[in-house]
Amino acid sequence: MPRRSKGARLWLRPARRNKSGKITRRAIWIILDAGKHIATGCVESEAQRAEQFLATYIARKYHPDRCERDLHTIDIADVLSIYLDDCADRHANQKRFRARMARLNDFWGGMTLADVTGSSCRRYAKHRGNAGGARRDLEDLRAAINHHSKEGLHRGLVRVVLPKRGPPRDRWLTRAEVARLLWACWRTREIQTAGRGKIETSRYPLRHIARFVLIAIYTGTRAGAVMTASFRRGPGKSFVDLERGVFYRLAEGKRATNKRQPPVPIPPRLLAHMRRWTRLGNLKEYFVEWNGTPVQSIKVGFKRAISLSGMPGKVTPHTLRHTAATWLMQAGVPMWEAAGFLGISPALVEQTYGHHHPLHMRSAAEALGGGQRAAQSLVISLAEARKTKAKVPQNR
Repeated sequence: MPRRSKGARLWLRPARRNKSGKITRRAIWIILDAGKHIATGCVESEAQRAEQFLATYIARKYHPDRCERDLHTIDIADVLSIYLDDCADRHANQKRFRARMARLNDFWGGMTLADVTGSSCRRYAKHRGNAGGARRDLEDLRAAINHHSKEGLHRGLVRVVLPKRGPPRDRWLTRAEVARLLWACWRTREIQTAGRGKIETSRYPLRHIARFVLIAIYTGTRAGAVMTASFRRGPGKSFVDLERGVFYRLAEGKRATNKRQPPVPIPPRLLAHMRRWTRLGNLKEYFVEWNGTPVQSIKVGFKRAISLSGMPGKVTPHTLRHTAATWLMQAGVPMWEAAGFLGISPALVEQTYGHHHPLHMRSAAEALGGGQRAAQSLVISLAEARKTKAKVPQNR
């Protein structure tokens, strides 16, 4: 059985001495790669420089072939590498995107495009252990294969079978629950341990969560845009125009994606709060700050606020967006207008939140017996049926 190659690696070639012990050749770093010796020009004390040389060598060595080939000869690792090089900048969260690429490469690396079948996709979903996560990963695999095809690098049909989409979350907050959550965020004080006891300080560690909740629920904005919301223009900031009362949710310098973030008018009650927050001078640049710095993730603080408020069920930051959409439907806002405000399609609003609308199937219900005219028609029909039955002779 042939020995498996260890790949390119560094090796410190020892110094050479003559019979008298004098060094005739210094110890230098060498790259070993499939039986080849590649000199780095780095002596023993230049280990860091040798590592940089090795990294450059590996990067130059591996370039996926960009030519049309048969599906059986195209490694999926090459497909993922090309997609990573060409389309990585399209993804807003680079860390999560690269983590998905790494998971896909760990499983699919060594397979070819011809190996992408319904059976192999189901094996990946089982290997992943999470239907939602597996579906998101396989969506990236499908995008990578489609990009490979659009570049003209293969012409065969490759289908990626996705796990079934999970049921939509129907958890939303009532106004009483939101009030309870805000009360917990605004009134909770920091507790410190002093000796054997605990003392309550004058610090309020969850007030930035209260500002987050108010902005998210009154504008229906995703958590990422809320945390970059600022009353000052700048790269990477979602600008809040306090004079005109408009929230420009797409951060400056960011390209628009399928998750649309159109500018929206700020509700008057929220606008009054935001103007007051800036007027008090407690904020430096952003509306959601912790100790004067912008918040990168809201999950830990939000989870604590939910626990303190005693909220039942699973409530996440995205639940606030569901709540905003539900409140819009319950208020009777037209679906096309609610869709524009939330940055989603009217079809998705109708499918996910339409049953909360007061006019949802109301005409059908009234037509089948909810209205007075329908009830009168039913009484007349029953009376006619009795008359008809009386005229029919009985068989003896």
